[in-house]
Amino acid sequence: MWRDRILWVFLTAGALFWAALYVLTTPVWRSGWPLQEPLVFLRLALAYPVLEEIVFRGALQSYFARHLPALPGPVGSANIATSILFSAMHLYSHPPLWAAAVFIPSLVFGYFRERHNSLATPIALHVFYNSGYLWIFGGR
Repeated sequence: MWRDRILWVFLTAGALFWAALYVLTTPVWRSGWPLQEPLVFLRLALAYPVLEEIVFRGALQSYFARHLPALPGPVGSANIATSILFSAMHLYSHPPLWAAAVFIPSLVFGYFRERHNSLATPIALHVFYNSGYLWIFGGR
């Protein structure tokens, strides 16, 4: 998994996204907040991503892969269907535009689910994306 150059591209893309969002929004950054509220940070940065990947990439994407026709290219129909549901689920706790934006990382998680035939990579990416975002923007 860690020797996959495409994975490193998407890890770097996450950090570049945080940097761009930081420059565009100039949040008040409380860098130590995860240590002040460790259970909140661990729930949002670790527990939710692991559970979401088990449900969405492990169960739903696997189900859709067996029941939907395959699409040519790197993004399959199972990944697209799963990502639509994943984004819709985020409407519960996010504004509509932000929930829709979750579609892109969801496609990335699904791509690596299919590429590595494992949940380890999408879980690692999801934890990384959530951790970085929450560390920078979650402590407002």
